[in-house]
Amino acid sequence: MFALEVAGNAPLALQALWFILIAVLWIGYLVLEGFDYGVAMLIPFLGKTEKEKRVIVNTIGPVWDGNEVWLLTAGGATFAAFPAWYATLFSGLYLPLFLVLVGLIIRGVAFEYRSKHPDAKWRNAFDWMASIGSFIVTLVFGVGFANFIIGLPVATAAGNESLFVVSPFPYFWQLFSWFGLLGGVCLVALFLFHGSLFLALKTKGEIHDKAQAFASKVGLVSIALGALFLIAQNLIHPTMFGWPLLVLAALGLASAWWFNSKGRDGIAFISTTAAILFVAVGIFLTMWPGLGFAAVGGGASPLNALNASSTQLTLTLMTIAACVFVPIVLAYTAWTYTVFRRRLGVENIPDDEPAAPALAG
Repeated sequence: MFALEVAGNAPLALQALWFILIAVLWIGYLVLEGFDYGVAMLIPFLGKTEKEKRVIVNTIGPVWDGNEVWLLTAGGATFAAFPAWYATLFSGLYLPLFLVLVGLIIRGVAFEYRSKHPDAKWRNAFDWMASIGSFIVTLVFGVGFANFIIGLPVATAAGNESLFVVSPFPYFWQLFSWFGLLGGVCLVALFLFHGSLFLALKTKGEIHDKAQAFASKVGLVSIALGALFLIAQNLIHPTMFGWPLLVLAALGLASAWWFNSKGRDGIAFISTTAAILFVAVGIFLTMWPGLGFAAVGGGASPLNALNASSTQLTLTLMTIAACVFVPIVLAYTAWTYTVFRRRLGVENIPDDEPAAPALAG
């Protein structure tokens, strides 16, 4: 699908740079979208009244769709910088990626249409849609990243040395090994912990107390599952910085749980953010330079950063564009969270449903 000789013209420095930039985009997505996945999963459980549910929805209302842009940007950067990587993933893994798309559609529809009808059954249905859609996406991504650590089996197509395929094709049930399922469940628990801490940070009153209490419980589950996953990761695919990153991630989760118990919402949320960062860095270190693939039967992947990348000119132009637009995006993101930094409570929710905002609850 993509000729090897084209990728061979790209210098290693630019390939490494764009792999790092793609990793940064994914980390931004996991941190920012991670908390609103967690918040969305908690809507039916922590919100007992309509006003409480509207408070929960409004904590992520101004930012959830912007957070999803990080995923789109990561996908676009992968397509432009490593087209063979993108093509192999989307052709071999179209079934799990279809599940991700379904989950994103379900939660997006739920957020946009929840406030369109005052009927309680209507809104409860959309609350569950938001929760289930967020759970599906989180679980599939957790399973997927765990399999990148193991290495998806890839081979060149018969009679075409420039075409790579994940074997067996399509690749779906093979993803759900014990390690893959552990990765999925671990990410769900981590996002629930991260989301409940964000909810405690953004709310006041009874919702804040509920979120804080839930975080103290799910935090212990997240710490236990995270320890199992990270130890297994370092035994399966050891890297130079694997164990230090494991310790840092564990410290982040433990400190988040401790600060939450002391009522330090901001530091607790920063701690889970750091834990996600360290876990993601560890995963991407295992993916270089094989991009999360391995040869069928074991061994080094025939598809790697050297032969999957675009030309030198493409990577150079992309680097110039990134230097211009990435700071703008980061500044805008920081401004958005600054504007919507105030805590919300049920007293901030009017009795009558506002007509204009789509995400008023």
